[in-house]
Amino acid sequence: MRIMLIVLLLVGLLGCNRYSFDRDLNSAYEAYDRGECEAAILSLSKAERNSRSRRYMQPEISLLRGQCLERQALFVDAMQTYQFIINQYPASEYAYRARARINTLRQLGHEGVDVAVKVSPAKP
Repeated sequence: MRIMLIVLLLVGLLGCNRYSFDRDLNSAYEAYDRGECEAAILSLSKAERNSRSRRYMQPEISLLRGQCLERQALFVDAMQTYQFIINQYPASEYAYRARARINTLRQLGHEGVDVAVKVSPAKP
């Protein structure tokens, strides 16, 4: 009887975690559609924390994050995010989309922003 109760509790917790992840990801897409990138990025961060056991969701989360960064005119960050997708998930649909976004940004005159910038801490 105890084992059955423990199994049911674990199944319920896993289902709640999946529901929470789906809700956060859906909220991010809705906020993006409304043009509220700050809210979208917050929801993406929540979804990312809930998806640690589902690494296959990371490229989708990163792509939407890159699109929000573009809307905020943070083109260097967006291109770095897209490059992350290409490097970590090269065979995914999202890598294809990331390459397309990088090409579009270059065509719009954001050439050369994909070069990593080395930042040194300020000297006191």
